[in-house]
Amino acid sequence: MPSASSTVIVTAGCSLLAYGAFLLSTSSPSQKQQSQTQLTDIDDIDDNNNINEEDCITPEDVVTIFDKLFMTMQQVVLQLSQQVQQIQMAGQVIPEKQLRELLKSEFQRALTSCQAQIFEENDVDADCLEEATWEFMDKPDEYPKVKRAVERFQKLYESISGEDSIVGWNPNKKGNAKSGRDTTTRKDLSPEELMKAATIYFDAITEKMVELATSWKAAGKDLSNPEVMKEFQLEASTDANEAGEEKLLKELNITMSDFRSAIDKHSRIPSVGQTLGMLQLKQQQELMSAGVPMM
Repeated sequence: MPSASSTVIVTAGCSLLAYGAFLLSTSSPSQKQQSQTQLTDIDDIDDNNNINEEDCITPEDVVTIFDKLFMTMQQVVLQLSQQVQQIQMAGQVIPEKQLRELLKSEFQRALTSCQAQIFEENDVDADCLEEATWEFMDKPDEYPKVKRAVERFQKLYESISGEDSIVGWNPNKKGNAKSGRDTTTRKDLSPEELMKAATIYFDAITEKMVELATSWKAAGKDLSNPEVMKEFQLEASTDANEAGEEKLLKELNITMSDFRSAIDKHSRIPSVGQTLGMLQLKQQQELMSAGVPMM
């Protein structure tokens, strides 16, 4: 039996979650465009002396908030995966479409709760944060850390919702910046092709995780330190998954959308579920042997 949601497991691998949709609401792009026109321009606020320069949201603020949101919601997804797995082990079968909607709904509910707390802890207003984020995202070369943090979080929701073209979207520049090829083109993978792709994906992210852990240790960083471990997980979550995606695209010309669709379609086939489970177990063992910190 495939564990919990095979989609979650393959994109997560041992705490290697893919990433999620943009922050403050669950609005569609068209809704975001409408709400964007209602936001007060920061310059106008300054002119009215309602805030001063010290109150402005900095790129560092955006990175900090998105990193916190990502780490919190990554834990939520892992917990949801475990809960669904328990239901399935009890003999209940949840249709894939229903499971996807359940995960998406629970993700959104948890996000609404955690973001309010994180915004309060960082003393930011949601509307001001959103506006500042889009301004920085319009200048990715100038603010690469913002782009990395936001897209890491966007991808988490993309993996849970199954929606395409979330990563890289903003009100001014639509589209998926990392699709690799035309997202309207779909590959319909067979169960055998899916298992081959899953093997390549897991091997790639495992290799990258071990490589990163080795380099961090060589640099004198203590991965047993909780704060260092958090930093490592943020870095590894991006680099390892990108390595997996690039490997799929380079060797099989398969995008993550193709991959997710194939998992949705074939995950209940016993041979596929067994393969995914074995790949996950193999990955866990290799990461533990290499001293890679686990979630």
